[in-house]
Amino acid sequence: MSEGIQKMAKILRITPELLGEIITSMEHITHKELVIEDILSENEESIKRTLALLEVRKNNESSVLHAQDIIKALEDSLIREDKTLFELLGKPDLSQPATSRTLIEKSYEAVGVRATGFFLKKEKAREMLAKTPPPNIIRGLGYKNINELLEHEKLEEIFAALRFIETRDWMNDVFVRHYEALTPEDFEERFLDVFVLQRKWLSLAQTFVKKKYHNVSHLKELGIIFIIPIGLDTPGDTLRLFSLILHYLHEIPFYAALVKQYAKHREFFASRLMSLIRGDVGNPMVEYTSQSARWLIVQRYLAKDDQNDKRLFLPHVNPEAIHWRKAQEDIVRFALLHPALKLSLFQNLDYVGDFFPSRDGGELLVSFDLVDNIMSLVGQDTFVKYLYHHQEALWNRIFAGFLGYEQMENLIVKDMDKGYIELGA
Repeated sequence: MSEGIQKMAKILRITPELLGEIITSMEHITHKELVIEDILSENEESIKRTLALLEVRKNNESSVLHAQDIIKALEDSLIREDKTLFELLGKPDLSQPATSRTLIEKSYEAVGVRATGFFLKKEKAREMLAKTPPPNIIRGLGYKNINELLEHEKLEEIFAALRFIETRDWMNDVFVRHYEALTPEDFEERFLDVFVLQRKWLSLAQTFVKKKYHNVSHLKELGIIFIIPIGLDTPGDTLRLFSLILHYLHEIPFYAALVKQYAKHREFFASRLMSLIRGDVGNPMVEYTSQSARWLIVQRYLAKDDQNDKRLFLPHVNPEAIHWRKAQEDIVRFALLHPALKLSLFQNLDYVGDFFPSRDGGELLVSFDLVDNIMSLVGQDTFVKYLYHHQEALWNRIFAGFLGYEQMENLIVKDMDKGYIELGA
């Protein structure tokens, strides 16, 4: 077993034997060798370059570079850039939606286009609400009935608010029935929309649900990204908000293309649509021979719910990591257009990481992935260190090393309904 296989298996938390089987199989199928060696070489060079740019050096009292020194340098860099980005975006005050216009415009600028997609028709969404009025929203806003609600409130805001004001039981047992009856004719091609919710929605949500909200979310089926009006008062908040918007600007068109593809098969349309919205992940058997290989499609971050989910230890590709890779490319390109923003050092670091000695003894895995470090910075008070964005990006990088990122994305789109990619020699 090569040293490279052992090192990468340790980062991915799988056995070297399994990774060796996967690589051997992919080499036979693609006739491409030294992929792992190339990735590890890139990884090492990227880390050296990044540490030099961050000016991270070994402590005078020690000949060892500790993981904590690297993590702090990454965090310090992001704290500075978060302040710069806040200024660049016009100091958005999310409690005043008008001040967020620059934020939204700059998001479109970073991606380079205002995307369109195949989304649920607004008249159909209105019909769904009319047939099944949301009780908490109507009562909370003081309306008599659904007609008053629809007359005075924006449809998109009502739909967004369903997610965090109505109960899970109502959503899953009552409102979901409308989704199960949707047909291709209920969808249309239109522009994706980004907006800030009025502050009253947050106040209403706090009446029903006691939780801490992220400041942005989305609805794939309706083609909207909604920003929740909470303060950007934690270091990293602006970077997290901006990067999440960019991520969704890639994710939503990706899923809209899948919905449009599924529209060709009316008999499976509703069930496949529901599977996309739920983020279903299958459980295929592991199969690796010299003639074939099976890669699971994991369309969400399983580690958010269970770091030891058994599917994380199977070879897999992850669409989420594709969208994050594109978002990080956008941020790097945006930074190059705005020289005050020093974020170009994160170029191509999504899959980069390694183990470094810890001050406490042993060693720690350090992720150089931009989003891992942003999320860790924002979540400092919880002492959570994010690593899973980097690990999922590394699985994608291995697959792309054999077939390329474009082919990987094409295969995911082709086989999403099946839940895995089957490769053969």
